[in-house]
Amino acid sequence: MKTISALSALGGSCLAMTLLAACRGHMGSPPVAAAPTTTSAVATAPAHVLSPQASAWVRAIVDAADRTSADRALDAGRHPAELLAYLGVKPGMRLGELGTGGGYTTELLARAIEPGGLLYAQNSPTILQRFAAQPWAERLSRPALHAVVRADREFEDPFPPEATNLDLVASVLIYHDTVWLNVDRRRMNRAVFAALRPGGHYAVVDHSARPGSGLGDVQTSHRIEESSVIAEIEAAGFKLESVGDFLRNPGDTRDWNDSPRAAGARRGTSDRFVLLFGKPSGP
Repeated sequence: MKTISALSALGGSCLAMTLLAACRGHMGSPPVAAAPTTTSAVATAPAHVLSPQASAWVRAIVDAADRTSADRALDAGRHPAELLAYLGVKPGMRLGELGTGGGYTTELLARAIEPGGLLYAQNSPTILQRFAAQPWAERLSRPALHAVVRADREFEDPFPPEATNLDLVASVLIYHDTVWLNVDRRRMNRAVFAALRPGGHYAVVDHSARPGSGLGDVQTSHRIEESSVIAEIEAAGFKLESVGDFLRNPGDTRDWNDSPRAAGARRGTSDRFVLLFGKPSGP
């Protein structure tokens, strides 16, 4: 594991620890229809239907004997095999990750790009100081993380200058927190665009808010409307290529707080959207 540190002065945002964890949940009331996207003719990719070859490959990663029991306890709600298959991560790839937190997804990605891959894993100073410093340090000490480059940087400038021509950048259950943190998401998304190679991908997984709520439910329920995320990322030059359905839960009423401490036993059952954007390969 390598380390790149660019800790800067914090701007005055105050944040509860529960905000900074990956949030999930479910409540059994009448279903709410999925929010429409802003882009037509986008393929829905049911990544839970895996080919035998892909299934064996991702299952070997998820079933690795040296994964921690804490990570395994999250698997049922996180669907790691389906996520890896949907993202198309392969050995030798160059990846970036925004807001790694304690590193659950980071370790899965790091395992998937071996041998020969590299992963720039970003955490902001706020996340580190208020939530992730110890678990992130412990995670990075694990042998499975040796292909990870630690990037302690603000979201607006998430990767070091040498992080170029990346194949994929992933944002998993953190985009809504960048709203709470008052991150300049226009700059963040443009920085991701610049770091990717032409034809590279930007994947965003997050908790679905109520249709029409936009950014309004972020502070009360740790959720964000899918169409708002699409609009912001497409404004940076990306094109929405596909929408994964493997984390959908049509029975989720989307009106409760899905942060880990608030969700309790519901954790891992919220309706979540999975969006895959492409950086155009042409001029």
